[in-house]
Amino acid sequence: MSHRVNDDSSSTWETTPPAGDGPAEPTSRFKTSGSRSSRSSSSPEEDAAPRFSKKKAKKKQPFWKELLVIFSVALLLTVVIQTFVARVFVIPSASMESTLHGCTGCVNDKVLVEKITYLFSDPRPGDVVVFRGPPNWTGGKQPPNFVVGTLQDLGSMVNLSEPSGTDFIKRVIAVGGQTVECCDDQGRVLVDGKPLDEPYLNFGGGVPQQDSFEKVTVPAGKLWVMGDNRNNSSDSRKHGDPTPADGAIPVENVVGKARVIVIPVSRWGGISDHNPQTGGK
Repeated sequence: MSHRVNDDSSSTWETTPPAGDGPAEPTSRFKTSGSRSSRSSSSPEEDAAPRFSKKKAKKKQPFWKELLVIFSVALLLTVVIQTFVARVFVIPSASMESTLHGCTGCVNDKVLVEKITYLFSDPRPGDVVVFRGPPNWTGGKQPPNFVVGTLQDLGSMVNLSEPSGTDFIKRVIAVGGQTVECCDDQGRVLVDGKPLDEPYLNFGGGVPQQDSFEKVTVPAGKLWVMGDNRNNSSDSRKHGDPTPADGAIPVENVVGKARVIVIPVSRWGGISDHNPQTGGK
C-alpha cells in the first residue's frame, strides 16, 4: 500500500510494507519530479543576463556633469541665502572708522548683514544698517538689475569687482518723529533735546568737535543716519536736498543689520549696536 502527497514540487513519498504482518514502516525514499529541476536547469548565460543589464543601467555620469550640478546647486543656494537671509558687504569708505575699516591703504572690512530681524521689527537707534541710497544720495545712479547686482556683489567679496555703489552703511541716530540738532556745549548731538551717548565716535585724534547742521525733525517712516567717523562722513546731514529732512532715508530702503566683521580675520567680531539715546540699554 502506498500514499502520495502532492505539493507544488510534485514530490512523492513512498512506504513499503514489510514482508511479514504488522504496520508499514516508511522508507527513506523521497522522489522529486522534474518540475523543480527544470526551473533550475537554465544556463549560466541566462542567469547572468539580468545582472548584466542592471550594471549597464547604472553607468556612472561623466565627472563634468556632476561638477556642473554641484556648481549650479551651490550658486542657487548662495543667491537664495543672500537674498532672504544674510549677505556679505564690502565697506569701501572711512565713514564708519574705527568701528568698521574702509580707509585708504588698509584692508576694507567685509561685514555680514543679517536680513531676518527687520522682517519683524524696524531699525532702532544704534543699529548699524546697510541701505539702498535714495536718488539724492546716489546722484541719480540706479542700482543694477538683480542678476548683474548679484554677480557684482559676489565678485566684490573676493576683490574681483567693485561694490555696486548704491548701497551705504551708517548708524541709526534717530527715527521718524524725533528731532535732531547739533550741538550742546560739550559738542554732543541732541535728540529730542537730550544729548547722545556715543562711545563709538572717531575724530581722528583731534578735538571732538562735530560739524554743525540745521535742526531737523525726521519724517515718519524714515531714519536719520550718521557715520561714526563723524566729521568724515557723507550722511543724512549732507544729503538734505531740497530740505534738511530729505537727508533721512526711507525705512523700506534698509537691506539689513550689520552683525559681524568677517574679513579681515584679524578683526573678526560682532558690531556694536549701542543705543546712543539710552546709553546702550
